[in-house]
Amino acid sequence: MQPEISVLRSGGLRRKLSAGLAATALAALSPQIARADESGVSFWLPGLYGSLAATPATPGWSVAAIYYHTSVGASGAAAASREFQVGRFSPTVNIDLNLALRGQADLMLIAPTYTFATPVLGGQLSATLAGVYGRNSASLDGTLTVAAGPIVTTRNGFLEDALVSYGDLYPTLKLKWTNGVHNYMVYGAGDIPVGDYNPNRLANIGIGHGAIDFGGGYTYLNPATGTEFSGVGGFTYNFKNPDTQYQSGIDFHFDWGVSQFLSKQVFVGFVGYAYQQITDDFGQPAVLGGFRSRVLGAGPQIGYIFPIGSNQAFLGLKGYGEFDAANRPSGWNTWLTFSISEAAPASAMTPTRHIVRK
Repeated sequence: MQPEISVLRSGGLRRKLSAGLAATALAALSPQIARADESGVSFWLPGLYGSLAATPATPGWSVAAIYYHTSVGASGAAAASREFQVGRFSPTVNIDLNLALRGQADLMLIAPTYTFATPVLGGQLSATLAGVYGRNSASLDGTLTVAAGPIVTTRNGFLEDALVSYGDLYPTLKLKWTNGVHNYMVYGAGDIPVGDYNPNRLANIGIGHGAIDFGGGYTYLNPATGTEFSGVGGFTYNFKNPDTQYQSGIDFHFDWGVSQFLSKQVFVGFVGYAYQQITDDFGQPAVLGGFRSRVLGAGPQIGYIFPIGSNQAFLGLKGYGEFDAANRPSGWNTWLTFSISEAAPASAMTPTRHIVRK
């Protein structure tokens, strides 16, 4: 039996839903071990956007708290890139990459957002400044053999590092438009590199350099059937890391989500992402070449919308298993999101009968 969620069309529940989910799509927050590009690290965290990404939110303040957990591993060049940075090996030597990298992170993102009531270019403008705090750990195990002419150096054993600290700041601007079941969005995001970062550590929370990211998205949301699907794509430009003189290439990313509402409060579905670096890195050891990164991910999701006093709350869980990775650690990650926003004005709600009754 399909729920009739016609209240979404009036803008009430539509805004309540998006205030929760859109708050998860605010800024890149992943730990350094879990991403791509320099040392297997990128600004953009795949999976940041998902279902209802382009739907409008309730004007006013909202805040999201996101717990992010990841466990990843890598070998070969993706693992050796961390050893090059920490060990300061010359880029002109010959290197045997017999290494294994493991990493795990538990992070909390706090992301306040203000959504403007006055239209801008006919759309709804919102602004976010997010920050992150948590624990990141990494270990490197194996053998790295360096040969420069007659001189051969071998590093054997186990390196381990862990850090509990704060990360960078991530500003984001979004502009959204709605036309019936069709919703559109453009966004601009950036990295302010003020987080805890040291190029000589295996584990960091900050990424050590600035970045900017621009993109757009679309959401189809049918209130009559409760069917939804979304897609958001964008490009990241990375600035040079002043500590390592390394500049990561340009990245393309695409996040998607599909869901079905079982009632006006509960939905289930699937999420996924594709991430591909499209230009070479600069400043890397010659043995790594362009070091272009790639990964795909997919998994399930569930969400629940409920009132808290006069406000509206959202609780969501999604998880990704990664595959087809190149030049970056890969594994799995989960997101637990709780957000709260102002309730939609009562005047925006239209009476409706629901097929699904609670």
